[in-house]
Amino acid sequence: WAAVVPAALLCLAARAAEGPSTADFDVRPGGEVHSFSRSLGDYSCTFTYSAQGGTNEQWQMNIGVSEDNLLFSCSVWRPQGKSYLFFTQFKAEVKGAKIEYAMAYSQAAVGGQSDVPLKQEEFEITETTVSHREGKFRFELSKLMIVAKTPRDEL
Repeated sequence: WAAVVPAALLCLAARAAEGPSTADFDVRPGGEVHSFSRSLGDYSCTFTYSAQGGTNEQWQMNIGVSEDNLLFSCSVWRPQGKSYLFFTQFKAEVKGAKIEYAMAYSQAAVGGQSDVPLKQEEFEITETTVSHREGKFRFELSKLMIVAKTPRDEL
C-alpha cells in the first residue's frame, strides 16, 4: 500500500474531473482548536487541530475527485517536510464519501527524504475520519492522506 497509494493519489489529482484544488493555509500554534475546510462538488474535507510551540507554519490541502467519480482524495501536509509544532490533537474528516485508505505521517517526503508514517496505534480511522488516538499519539504530524469511495449511483 505504501508505494501504491501515493502514485494513485498523484494520478487521481492529475485526472480529477473537476480539477484538483490545492489551498495554502497556516497551522497556528497557541493551543486553540482551528479548522480548515475545502469542498469539491458533493465532497468536502476538514482538518481540525490544536498545536503548541513555534510560529505559524505554511501547510497545504489538496482535494480531488477521480475522473470516474468513484474516489475522493484529501491530503493535508507541510510542503517543507517536517512540522516543528507539537500537535495536541488532529482530525481530518471527509463528507460525501467513505474512507477506503488513510495514513498519517510524522514527516513528509521532501528533498530525497521519505515519508515517515506514524505508528498504527497513534491514530485511528473510521468511515469518515482520521484522528489522533488519545494517550498514544506522540504529538508529531506533518502529513495526512485520505482516499475515500464515493457513493455509486446504480441505474
